[in-house]
Amino acid sequence: MAEHGELLGEMATIGRLSATERLKHAQKRRAQQLKGWAQMDKDMARGEGKAGQNKGRTRRVVFPDNITLLEAAARNDLAEVRELLNGGVSPDLYNEDGLTALHQCCIDDFVELVQCLLDAGANVNACDSELWTPLHAAATCGHTGLVQLLVQSGAELLAVNADGNMPYDLCEDEATLELLEMVMAEQGITQDRINRCRGAKEMNMLTDLRVLVQNGADLNAQDDNGTTLLHIAAANGYLSVGELLLEHRAKVEQKDMDGWTPLHAASCWGQILMVEQLVAHGASLNTKSVLEETPLDVCADEEVRAKLMELKHKHDAIMKSHDRHKGTLQRRASSTGSRGKVVRRVSVNERSSLYRREHHKEAMVWQERGRQAEPQDDDEDRQTDNELHQHSHIFPYGYCSGSIWTSRRPYMATWWLFRLCVETYRYQYYSVQ
Repeated sequence: MAEHGELLGEMATIGRLSATERLKHAQKRRAQQLKGWAQMDKDMARGEGKAGQNKGRTRRVVFPDNITLLEAAARNDLAEVRELLNGGVSPDLYNEDGLTALHQCCIDDFVELVQCLLDAGANVNACDSELWTPLHAAATCGHTGLVQLLVQSGAELLAVNADGNMPYDLCEDEATLELLEMVMAEQGITQDRINRCRGAKEMNMLTDLRVLVQNGADLNAQDDNGTTLLHIAAANGYLSVGELLLEHRAKVEQKDMDGWTPLHAASCWGQILMVEQLVAHGASLNTKSVLEETPLDVCADEEVRAKLMELKHKHDAIMKSHDRHKGTLQRRASSTGSRGKVVRRVSVNERSSLYRREHHKEAMVWQERGRQAEPQDDDEDRQTDNELHQHSHIFPYGYCSGSIWTSRRPYMATWWLFRLCVETYRYQYYSVQ
């Protein structure tokens, strides 16, 4: 069969051939091609030729030991797992999620494989990336036999995962839960000890934080992902740590590389008490991440979502009330700040007429009472009226009408006269401003 270079070299010659000659040449080349393919088939059948020579150099796909072991365990292939372990493969190898073969077998209830791995020295308290132990997995799935086997092999009953849960917290199967409680009682585990174990990590972080505060460290420092101490406290629900950070002015709105605030973290991991604490210290419910997500958007827990909605409604109501109150204060300030303009709306004649009517009504009341008094008081009243008339020229605008001063109580008339003069003066003063 002609090589590629030979075919390219003869293209110019073929172009000068007639149609009949080109057809014959093409048939010749096709016959050579078919002959070559037939020979290749024979060589492959006899294991010879180029295909046979390359067969010895064929490469196999080789997987890492951790993948091989976990895949064999997931298939419940006891023989292959034993072969791998006997070949020196560690039983504690794990995948990218920290899951070991023992975790996988506890999930799938492969009792024989679990025993095989334990006999090979597998760590019975190995933790994955979420701090789940094999006992967490077996208890959650309700595999009573495996739980008993793990406990007998030294599994930690009070191991706490990333969510703060122990194996018995996650167990819903009655028989398995009864077994766990019985074993815990036999080991003398009390509620006080459970609480100490559950809060140990928070207390350790709180102790470290106090040292940082004493040394004047930056409490808003971020790691490579932009995470702060408040993000960590919020995600784990460490209320005491969060309170100390907030007391020392940790930034409640600090964002990480994804644009998440501590409130996003608390909402995502269902830390309802932490949500309340952050909001009480001014965390915004409307802050958006890089993906335009608010804390409510990243929350999957229904109880926490309800709390977020409640806090949002309360916040909106407070803001609306504040805006209304602020508007009222602004209008009142505007009114009291322009008293002169209000006074000018009433003319001198109008104000004089207003006070004259008020004083006249008051005088009529006192006149009615005067008619009912003894006759011997008439001389005294007339004397008082004459004295008042003599001094009436000192008040402007002639407001001192004689009818006002026929009262039997001159101090009342003097009070009204004094008010009238003061109001007249105030009007005159503000009118010239």
